[in-house]
Amino acid sequence: MTGRFVIHLPISAPDLARAKMLGRTAGRSLAFLARIDLGGITVSTEDNQGVRHWVFCDRRLDGGRRCVLRADHETACTARLPRRIGP
Repeated sequence: MTGRFVIHLPISAPDLARAKMLGRTAGRSLAFLARIDLGGITVSTEDNQGVRHWVFCDRRLDGGRRCVLRADHETACTARLPRRIGP
């Protein structure tokens, strides 16, 4: 036993893209909690939960933090989301 427990929170979505979006939204909403591991968030189909899809990039950055961008991003990794300017 590792002493680490994982909470599984089923949220339904109509397709993989929206499931990943909901996973990122939920993760970022709870990121203020020190125990949230954004890099560990995955999604799967309900009837094939052994096949999981990463929601966030899992690369470690300097200082041990993880990249906060989506799993398939093409830009450089970052520890903070870029600020959007304008509408």
